[in-house]
Amino acid sequence: MPELSHRRRLLVLAICCMSLLIVSLDNTVLNVALPSVQRELHASVSGLQWTIDAYTLVLASLLMLSGSTADRIGRRRVFKTGLVLFTLGSLLCSLAPNLESLVAFRMVQAVGGSMLNPVAMSIITNTFTEPRERARAIGAWGAVVGVSMAAGPLVGGLLVESVGWRSIFWINLPIGLTALLLTWRYVPESRAPKPRRPDPVGQLLVIGVLGALTYAIIEAPVAGLTSPRILSFAAVSALSLVGLVLYEPRRAEPLIDLRFFRSAPFSGATVIAVCSFAALSGFLFLNTLYLQNVRGLSALHAGLYMLPMATLTFLCAPLSGRLVGSRGPRLSLLVAGTAMTASGLLFGTSDAEATNALLFTGYVLFGLGFGMVNAPITNTAVSGMPRSQAGVAAAVASTSRQIGGTLGVAVIGAVLAGGVVGAASSAAYTASFTDASRPAWWIITACGLCVLVVGALTSGAWARGTARHTAERLEPAGAQTSAGTRS
Repeated sequence: MPELSHRRRLLVLAICCMSLLIVSLDNTVLNVALPSVQRELHASVSGLQWTIDAYTLVLASLLMLSGSTADRIGRRRVFKTGLVLFTLGSLLCSLAPNLESLVAFRMVQAVGGSMLNPVAMSIITNTFTEPRERARAIGAWGAVVGVSMAAGPLVGGLLVESVGWRSIFWINLPIGLTALLLTWRYVPESRAPKPRRPDPVGQLLVIGVLGALTYAIIEAPVAGLTSPRILSFAAVSALSLVGLVLYEPRRAEPLIDLRFFRSAPFSGATVIAVCSFAALSGFLFLNTLYLQNVRGLSALHAGLYMLPMATLTFLCAPLSGRLVGSRGPRLSLLVAGTAMTASGLLFGTSDAEATNALLFTGYVLFGLGFGMVNAPITNTAVSGMPRSQAGVAAAVASTSRQIGGTLGVAVIGAVLAGGVVGAASSAAYTASFTDASRPAWWIITACGLCVLVVGALTSGAWARGTARHTAERLEPAGAQTSAGTRS
């Protein structure tokens, strides 16, 4: 990549942040619109789950493939393709005549989205080569997630209330087109000198694990846990996982290097990413349906109700980043796990939803916890890794976030669907929803507790030692492929 002026580098950063904004904003905005989608398209709870999970599932499956493809054929080329697909998918979603079409168009969006985040991060790290400048750039990149969390419920509620749920996809169109034109004009092309080879078998096995498992979880409440269809998909997921574990170590350049998991910080970051984002997606899914379908709030009022959670996330994210930089990830992870666990306990052991003071307390606690957890995930994942392997480790952490989001909606939605099925009247729906939400809140509590325990276990001296030993084993391979894996 040619040397760019300071102003040009800042413009490249702004373009990359625009892509992250539309990808991050998409799900938070859509959550507020779910009840409106449910009414207009006559969707069941499982149908709503698929509108979220079709996106996160495809995103999780293709993130690493998109990153390696961009290294091989050109980052700008893949980034522009991603912007085109995401913008086109957004337009199609706004025109979807039924639920099946909406789910299919969400998958088109996700294919484009998978080409944006990892490729944009690679462009940033290759544009900002000085360590301090790069740290500031990545900090700005991370702050965009906080902005999307804070703005999503409010923007979504305002659009749904004033124009309708289809308008939430329109906001992606001007941003996507602007980012596309600016990318074509100002972002230089770059490739890795020695890109990683494709791993189509590994990619198919990953899709088999995630796709079959998600289908089995979402459809189980309706089809039954012991139905042949659900058991078949569960078996496909299990066999795909076994195949992945057996196949990947045999490749010189695997899609997922299983040796990474010998590092306790890396394994811990993967588990924490899955649990924290499962808790977030389940939290948003549960509360959106509760506030609008049970309390009868409008989409705008529901967005305003959830603003305390989003605001705390926005405020705590940069604070957590500074804490990780000065004191390491341990304190941030302990605070995050404690706050998320406390929020889940509050909702799971009381009628907090019925009292605004307790409801907002739970929202503040969850926002505090999630705001603190995001920054240390990537830091912990790359802790002690050779520089040549840091990009791959960060990509696995990003994939783990999306897997967590997928499983959170699948599991929480399945628990909820199992409890509200057959509720014919509004009063019966309200009563069954409240009862069904109890085990869902306990699942969210368990996710928070897992963040706390795993964070404590994988951020101490012993864990750092396993990271050093893992780095020593990986260094010879990393030296050979450093250019291809750096992002």
